[in-house]
Amino acid sequence: MDLKSLRKGFKSCLLRPTALLIVTALMLVGAVPISAKQPKGEWLAGDFHQHTLYTDGSTSFDFVMSKNNEFGLDWWANSEHGGSRNRDGNGNFWDDPIFYPTNPILGDQAFSNGHQVMWRWQSLRDFVFPDILQNRALYPDKKIFSGFEWNVPAHEHCSTGIVADDAGAISAFEFQFDKSDSDTSRTGEDFAGMSLLKKNKSHQDAVDACAWMQKQYEDGLIDNGWIIFAHVERAQAYGIEHFRDFNNAAPDVCFGFEGAPGHQVNGLRGFGNLAFGGTFGGVGFFTAEVGGLWDALLGEGRRWFNYASSDYHRHYTAGGDDFYPGEYQKTWVYAVDQDDDGEYSLDEIADGLRSGNAFFVHGDLIDHLEFEAQNQDDKVSMGGDLEAKGTIKNLKLKIRFKSPEKNNCAVDGIHIQSCAAPTVDHIDLIAGEITGVVNPTDADYTNPTNPTAKLVATFNAKDFKKDKEGYSTIVYHIKNVNKNMYYRLRGTNLAPGTPYETDAEGNPLPDNLLTQELGIDGAQEAWNDLWFYSNPIFVYVH
Repeated sequence: MDLKSLRKGFKSCLLRPTALLIVTALMLVGAVPISAKQPKGEWLAGDFHQHTLYTDGSTSFDFVMSKNNEFGLDWWANSEHGGSRNRDGNGNFWDDPIFYPTNPILGDQAFSNGHQVMWRWQSLRDFVFPDILQNRALYPDKKIFSGFEWNVPAHEHCSTGIVADDAGAISAFEFQFDKSDSDTSRTGEDFAGMSLLKKNKSHQDAVDACAWMQKQYEDGLIDNGWIIFAHVERAQAYGIEHFRDFNNAAPDVCFGFEGAPGHQVNGLRGFGNLAFGGTFGGVGFFTAEVGGLWDALLGEGRRWFNYASSDYHRHYTAGGDDFYPGEYQKTWVYAVDQDDDGEYSLDEIADGLRSGNAFFVHGDLIDHLEFEAQNQDDKVSMGGDLEAKGTIKNLKLKIRFKSPEKNNCAVDGIHIQSCAAPTVDHIDLIAGEITGVVNPTDADYTNPTNPTAKLVATFNAKDFKKDKEGYSTIVYHIKNVNKNMYYRLRGTNLAPGTPYETDAEGNPLPDNLLTQELGIDGAQEAWNDLWFYSNPIFVYVH
């Protein structure tokens, strides 16, 4: 059974608990191993969550595109709120006759601050997508995706992206499933997979939205797509059962969340309410807590991966809480050159996100990470499944990373910052058991913990073997692996026991400590406190 067929079986088993046990066994016993040789590809840096004047950003569409390019991103997505807005990407009102002599707005009439709004399904299709095409021509060596930030029924926000020849699918998704879109007209819509039925109220509607995109992908109506949930801890809007439901319904398009939210200059590193858990080293507690929600998902063997982005609205030097896209946070993806043409398409980058061979990083602490597991001649990278018959007598883990000579920290004239070259102090290896997929009827379906997850090793400068090109390598051996396991990494520039930053074991402390206890500036705190997180490797023995 191939992986895609396995995932389809996993989806269909939700109504059949007995079948779920069979599929679970297949996942644990018969997982298809990744090729021992990593296919030809390249690491590409990107950002998939950012805002312009089209919605609630403070700067123009073209300006934000230029900042993506300026800060060295290889790919990015325009992804901003669904619903409706009263202005275009340059801040002009849609009903201003100076800029629009003929009112371009379709659909039901609605107003905001005295101006008629355009529904986002239309602006995505008729205005944003042409702007994307124009900027693709302006930056021909970069890849720009079409997306939007979904207002999820019964929940909060989610970054979405769709790869297709036009914006029909992303427009149809927004119209049907965005909880802030109340238009009922759908004038001029002709997307083949479209339904005029609005499903934008309940959690089940959100699950159906994920299933809808999965079907468009399976039916070939879109080339690719993703549903990656945003700042997931911010408003207590998501529980682990919701992520399980979404992934069950759409395993090929709904496969992760933002472990590190945007708004990293905010004194709370992306959140405005500590009652919802806050961040630890700029990373939300779902991800930062060893044995927490992310580890619980990985403990099922779920391919549920972690990413980060800027959520740029307004730069901190202009009174906002944000860095520019690529200035501070990056998601690095290993894109495979599947057609061997020497270039990396939107489709290949989206496949890279889905593969899990990706990591996120703050402040360019590193700009390269290879994490591999090897048993004899079988070798896999992040996101991969390593399969063995019987106990693995000697599991070899290899970590290879590099830090650049400098990052984007600078004295900006407004916020006085202390800037140092990015240097990794230590890397933690975290592991947990894979005990199988949790049945939706099981009481543990709402349990967001994995008690088997723990920090198993810490590597510091004495363990780094640095070569002439500046790459550091760590090799670590684990003897007699006789359980299904996953392994993941995190690294930081901070030593264990750094006051207000890390505890004695090196775990990150809550981010409100420095800003509230010492009154340190948010930008300075972000540059002081750098982390990276890898995605996992899954190891199966049978």
